[in-house]
Amino acid sequence: MKRDVIEINEEKCNGCGNCIPGCPEGALQVIDGKVRLVADYLCDGLGACVGECPQDALKVVKKEVEEYDERKVIENIMKHGINTVKAHMKHLRDHGQSEYIKIAEQFLKENNIKFDEESPAAAPARHHGSGGCPGSRMIDNTNRKNTASADGISAPSELRQWPVQLHLVSPAAPYFNGADVVLAADCVAFAMGSFHKDFLKGKALAIACPKLDSDLDVYVEKITAMVEQAKINTLTVVRMQVPCCGGLVQIAKTAVEKASRKVPIKAVTVSLEGDVLEEQWI
Repeated sequence: MKRDVIEINEEKCNGCGNCIPGCPEGALQVIDGKVRLVADYLCDGLGACVGECPQDALKVVKKEVEEYDERKVIENIMKHGINTVKAHMKHLRDHGQSEYIKIAEQFLKENNIKFDEESPAAAPARHHGSGGCPGSRMIDNTNRKNTASADGISAPSELRQWPVQLHLVSPAAPYFNGADVVLAADCVAFAMGSFHKDFLKGKALAIACPKLDSDLDVYVEKITAMVEQAKINTLTVVRMQVPCCGGLVQIAKTAVEKASRKVPIKAVTVSLEGDVLEEQWI
């Protein structure tokens, strides 16, 4: 049959696997250094993975392929755990796929599988253990509790997610939903010893370097998606005092200006010695 399905440009694809967390159906895997569509019937053609590719290697096309099979999709992802099923069901509901939802619910009922769909699905990308770059697999430890260090001196980490690099994070990740987000220059955490305590505690994180990173337009698109789709609460941009780092603030401003909703932006400038020089809402 002729229908929408994902097409992968192998020349552009670098095998990073960043698209894989955006495919709850498990239709994508990294094989021989490239992302592959492992089965047509697993791809729903909704394109949730397209925006996650930093190389613009994915697109939705209409062509003759095997019909999408919701029952096979559920059967395929069940082995990856209940959180994968939750992520898939949420994906269907977000896209208004009522018929697929009925099929999925019937399959789960037949197999006596029950779960609380209202509870957050943890780490939807962990189920792709055999495919994708390990460095880009999504981990959500939002509810992890810090414990005091044995020596009473070491400071606990306030990081509650993975990945953190802006090219690798997905705006659809659960830890961005309604969150206060910190967008930090790569060097900030090394210059500032109290970064975790002062800025990261209780917040979601993305890091970037406006001077050395490529495809900065992707950064703008991702932050815009955080504002519009994840409905983040605030955005704090923490930059170094060097002039080139000011580009990070501009990226944030441009992204928020493009969004249909607005969020407050706080700009923080950190000295090379790790002191806060300036802090203001813009």
